[in-house]
Amino acid sequence: MSIGRINRTKGIALAAITSTAVVAGVIFIQGAADADPKPTLAQAKTQVAALQHKAEVAGESANDLRGQISASTARVNALKAGIAKQQTQVDTVRRQIGSLAVAGYQTSGMSTTAQLLLSPNPDQFLSQASTAQAFAGQQDSALRRYQQAQGKLTDLQASEQTELAALQAVQAQQNALTKQIQTNLDAAQKVLDKLSDTERKRIEQENADEAAEARKERPTRDSDRMDNLPVPVSGRAGTAVQTALAQLGDSYVWGADGPDSFDCSGLMMYAWGKAGVSLSHSSKAQASEGRRVSKSQLMPGDLVFYYSPISHVAMYIGNGRIVHASRPGKPVKTDPIDLMPYNTAVRPG
Repeated sequence: MSIGRINRTKGIALAAITSTAVVAGVIFIQGAADADPKPTLAQAKTQVAALQHKAEVAGESANDLRGQISASTARVNALKAGIAKQQTQVDTVRRQIGSLAVAGYQTSGMSTTAQLLLSPNPDQFLSQASTAQAFAGQQDSALRRYQQAQGKLTDLQASEQTELAALQAVQAQQNALTKQIQTNLDAAQKVLDKLSDTERKRIEQENADEAAEARKERPTRDSDRMDNLPVPVSGRAGTAVQTALAQLGDSYVWGADGPDSFDCSGLMMYAWGKAGVSLSHSSKAQASEGRRVSKSQLMPGDLVFYYSPISHVAMYIGNGRIVHASRPGKPVKTDPIDLMPYNTAVRPG
């Protein structure tokens, strides 16, 4: 065998060995990734809770864009209405100019002297000639009105395009946050999928039991369950507290504001809405929709905000407890006020 052929053979063999090693490495890495150690039940609960909290944070960030989207949409609609109205004015002036142009054309082919000589009634013609001068002035005035109307229409159309671009940008941000919510929820589900059937059923049963226990705390006609509050609560705050407690056991759903499912800011919006107080569907926005109160001065109905930046809101019900739509996978329930990092509080209404 020639030396060249031997070298070529060695080269082919080396390439084959290298390729095999690369493939084996990829398989090993993939296998290692797929073979992440199975978490204990406690570890899985911790990981799922963290991922669900991340989903809630993204959800409240998406909620915070609702106000911008609503305001921008209102401006776009107002501009569209203004454009339609202005277009009608432009069309009206254009028709006036057309009528004036036709009328002017009918006498433009003959000199004033010739028209006077041929007129059967010279006195009447001279009167009409004076009117014609005024008619020419009308044409100039109409042209000026048209230019002004068309200029305003162009400005309105440009403003609409600018506002539409801004609206689309905010909507794109909200869509990205919505995807982030689902990504975190999917990651939480993957953690659960690593557990055994028995472990998953145990978690499901614990969640179901927690929802059932929460529903037992709901106010009833026989007992309004307000006796355990440290101070009397009535009026709007009383209505808000009663409404929030009536939702105990309902499920957490991002973007929901009742009547059977809620996210944290949606629950506050719903409860205070029943009391006649309008709140934004955003925990960050709600933090500025009331009078600031200190933690030591909290009263039932006050809104309590958590984390920095704010990403969760609850309602104080007294005795150091809150009612809130806690996070995905959990029901509306009551908890100690210090369950999460406290930020601030406000009193709506």
